[in-house]
Amino acid sequence: MRVKIATWNVNGIRARQTQLQEFIEKEQPDVLCLQEIKASLDQLPVWLCDIEGYWCYWHGGKGYSGVGLHVRKAAYPERPAFHHPQFDFEHRIVSVRLPQATVASIYVPNGGKDFPAKMRFLEAMDAYAADFQASGQPLVMCGDLNVALTDVDVHPKERKLHGIGQRPDERALMQRILSRSLVDVHRKFEPDNADLFTWWAPWRNMKERNIGWRLDYVFASQALADGAVSCVVQREFGTSDHGPVVATFDVGEPTSPSPSTPPSLLF
Repeated sequence: MRVKIATWNVNGIRARQTQLQEFIEKEQPDVLCLQEIKASLDQLPVWLCDIEGYWCYWHGGKGYSGVGLHVRKAAYPERPAFHHPQFDFEHRIVSVRLPQATVASIYVPNGGKDFPAKMRFLEAMDAYAADFQASGQPLVMCGDLNVALTDVDVHPKERKLHGIGQRPDERALMQRILSRSLVDVHRKFEPDNADLFTWWAPWRNMKERNIGWRLDYVFASQALADGAVSCVVQREFGTSDHGPVVATFDVGEPTSPSPSTPPSLLF
């Protein structure tokens, strides 16, 4: 079967709800990961609380941070189990366990106000990925990870030596996460594309000029990445300062999940 996974930092779900509906109707993702929803459940319009055709999970607070994770009922008729890893804080991560893999929607702290907190979060992400690697369970980590992996992932006009999001210590941690048998699916298809960005500062027509950073990723376990068919960023879509990233995988037919407890999860 073919599975489509989309991730999008919407930069305020209430401001982008019409665009989200358009995106869902156009793409029909099997798994939809959202970040920076900036809303608690009681602030969401009724249709958003339970998007038609999707098992919905919202995890946010008023005006700050927040993630969402939505699974298409046509692909997964039974409601899957949603979880929060132990290192979740500020509504920054939720995961869902599907027959093919555990998928996590992640919003890493920017680090501008509290850089040590960002590094602690990245360290915890690494431990989380290592647990999955050790158990042999497949994992997909999606979202706004707020680190440009290399200089190629930043437009030359935006490169800043030791700037947050480009620091060597952040990049080293990201590479360590990838070393846990994970693949940067976007770069698998476009390894040499120096114009591949997912975030553009909201001024001076940066988005239209494609002067940006690559901060939004789909990291997939090697076996899943081997079956990846495509991964694209939709720069032109929507008014968020981030573009949606959509990855498609060919995977085996679904089976019932193993009864064993996923690593590092709180129920």
